[in-house]
Amino acid sequence: MSMYRQLWLAIILSTLLASIGSLLASTLSSRAYLNEQLRMKNADNASVLALSISQKSTDPVDLELMVAALFDRGHYESISITNPDGKKMVERVTAAEKTQIPQWFIRLFPIHSFPGRAQISDGWKQVGTISLVSQSGFAYQALWDSTCNMLGAIGLAGLISGYLGTQVLRRLKQPLDSVIAQAHALSERRFVTTPESQVPELKQLSLAMNASVNLLKSMFAEEATRLDHLRREANTDAITGLANRTHFMAQLQVMAEEENAATGTLVMLHLTHFAQLNQQWGREKTDALLKDIGQALQQHILALEEGFAARLNGSDFAVLCRHADAEPVAKTLLDLVKYTLEQAGDHPCKACIGYGEFDYGMTAGDLLSQVDTAIASAEMSSQSDARRAVPLGIAQAPKSKDEWTNLIQQALQQNRVKLAVFPVTDFTHRLLHQETALRLMFDGSWFAAGRFIPIAERLGLSAQLDLSAVSLGLITLGQQPALPGLAINLSAFSIRDAGFREELRRFMETYTDLCHRLWLEIPENGVFAQLDAFKIFEQMVRPFGCKIGFKHAGHQLSKMNLIHDIKLDYLKIDGSFIRSIDSNESNQVFIKSMTNIMSRIGTQVIAEAVVSEEEFNALATLGLTGATGSGVKLL
Repeated sequence: MSMYRQLWLAIILSTLLASIGSLLASTLSSRAYLNEQLRMKNADNASVLALSISQKSTDPVDLELMVAALFDRGHYESISITNPDGKKMVERVTAAEKTQIPQWFIRLFPIHSFPGRAQISDGWKQVGTISLVSQSGFAYQALWDSTCNMLGAIGLAGLISGYLGTQVLRRLKQPLDSVIAQAHALSERRFVTTPESQVPELKQLSLAMNASVNLLKSMFAEEATRLDHLRREANTDAITGLANRTHFMAQLQVMAEEENAATGTLVMLHLTHFAQLNQQWGREKTDALLKDIGQALQQHILALEEGFAARLNGSDFAVLCRHADAEPVAKTLLDLVKYTLEQAGDHPCKACIGYGEFDYGMTAGDLLSQVDTAIASAEMSSQSDARRAVPLGIAQAPKSKDEWTNLIQQALQQNRVKLAVFPVTDFTHRLLHQETALRLMFDGSWFAAGRFIPIAERLGLSAQLDLSAVSLGLITLGQQPALPGLAINLSAFSIRDAGFREELRRFMETYTDLCHRLWLEIPENGVFAQLDAFKIFEQMVRPFGCKIGFKHAGHQLSKMNLIHDIKLDYLKIDGSFIRSIDSNESNQVFIKSMTNIMSRIGTQVIAEAVVSEEEFNALATLGLTGATGSGVKLL
């Protein structure tokens, strides 16, 4: 039995016992009073009657007439006169009284009307003794009325005390409920604080719990900061602070080959005569120039969507970004580098830039080859220059916005939609769940998500596509009851759409029994870009039992403290940290530390984009929950 029920039971029992005691005491007191009043009345009436009779004739006939008159006129139960020898001279007895008082009440609280007696005399001579008993019906009625009134008063007092008790319990219950909710949140690895209670004892409890939560939050924030520092050490260039070559190559492969990848731009910079410059200036001054160029690139990518800059080696730099025309990016970068070189003083260097655009289906190797060719072309110029790579030969030619809108909407309306599935396994090759990617049919051919998702986001159609994917996913779960789970990738643009959230809620209410096997994942950068919308989304879907996670995670660990009050079920580490993990000891340390921290708060960690058995085997030693990618095999 809960504490609140026990308190309520204690209040009810104590109030009931007090009420019964008060009612019983009042009733017994009233009965005693009425008994005494009847005794005194009988005694007084007997004395008055005896005196009245003594002053008149004591003839038996006259006595009988006087007694009859008194009996008929008063409310007596009996009147009798006996002579000195004890023989009854006159006796009158009334029939049993009729009353509305319940018999059980009369039996429980009997009223005794004690007879009143007085001597009748004729001068100094004793004539007889009169004995009378008054009727007790009026006394019972008075006692019954008094008891009913008392019962009503006690009932009213009980209601008032119950109301006051409710208010007191509510005042106690609110902070207790908050502390209980806080404890539940801690058990779910969520760190929330509660307002301080005004009740002194509960205030101390609130302060202690909040202090514990704040301590855990600070420890988690410190661990996240340390982990982010590890990530930077493993993946950044020490001089410029940009990504190093290893991390850049992994990121390029992921961006170019990812299923849901958007169109991207690659810009590469080469400084000519760098060895000569190093000899001329010395290492310290040359490093300062490299640092200035790195800062220029870092400042430039802030304005680019998913901008990513790296130093590939001594004199080579690169910039990756999404949804941007390659030429303006390259021209701006050329101007920045030329300005930086001019500010540095006399030097033999010139900036040669090659740039190109890539889409789904383009391999990283082909892209690098084409951009390198463009750099070689720029080196032939007598001054700093930027050259475009040869056309990438992407099969899907660019289309107008209207044409893309019509194609996507027609595919949705005509149900030319399906889900491609990929296994996510643990390191014993047991299936954890399946990942999905949307496919649309255009002109009789199925197109991968990377061909239409980016343009759909720019056209505001991502919510329709995501709802279609969720609907197909729930239908699949219904058709395959043995499937442990199905992951649907949602756009951050969708979760901020109130209409999308409402429609998603309706889906879940329809398929409530399937939702516990539905995994919903949002890109990490999208979550932190739409943090308020993500929190609303999480609160809406959590009651249905869905699992919620991040895709492409690991780049913004320093921001994890912003979601300390949200239970995250899983993270999928971005493939750029996984590529060649079997030979990258720095990333091994980073991923192992990240896994340790996340496991402490009950969050599963899964590796993305595993492409080889060597990577899979290396990840198995780092404590991850599972992995996905072309190198993952299902038993």
